[in-house]
Amino acid sequence: MHKGGLINFMGAYDGGVVFIRAVNCEGETKDKTFIAKLLGEAINEVRPQNVVQVITDNAPVCSAVGSIIEGIYPKIFWTPCVVQKLNLALKNMCAPKETGVASFAFNECLWIKNVIDDVMFVKNFIMNHSMRLAIFNEFVSLKLLSIVDTRFASPIIMLKRFKLISRGLQAMVISDRRSSYREDDVGKAASVKEKLLSDIWWDKIDYILSFTLPIL
Repeated sequence: MHKGGLINFMGAYDGGVVFIRAVNCEGETKDKTFIAKLLGEAINEVRPQNVVQVITDNAPVCSAVGSIIEGIYPKIFWTPCVVQKLNLALKNMCAPKETGVASFAFNECLWIKNVIDDVMFVKNFIMNHSMRLAIFNEFVSLKLLSIVDTRFASPIIMLKRFKLISRGLQAMVISDRRSSYREDDVGKAASVKEKLLSDIWWDKIDYILSFTLPIL
């Protein structure tokens, strides 16, 4: 059960995707009965004979909604969102936690989290300083991404960008220009240089990208 926010209804067919409606649920309790009613209205709007399947996220309340819809419309079946499942799997690998659902993966995947943390450390080191960013732009034609956590596979997208601009990053930290920004934070600058010039560090990024590619 959840209160507030919007529920969006989309329709997909062989010609593409269409927006059906958005319902403002602010102040409403989004339990299975409420959501099933709204979904039923959307189904009736496009006519049940034109609907084969309904797809929602994987929350327990949505699973219950799926059962209600299948009971009302015997020829329509419910499917949880595969993309969300894959995104959750990537999050469990890239940001494992010691507690909760992902606790079993913590020890096995901690090294992945450490590599991603390193990448974000390097990104912030460059982006949060105007001189460093200016020097970065001299060596790299592509921009560093600013990806929000809610974006699908955001850590993997960041790793892919780093791999794409790896030569420019390495050229930046060994150039004569590095002296113009490293004095204000010698420790961080040295750490960034060590990571970017480490073959082992880049090999780890390659490995992460190789086994996440099928998921993407």
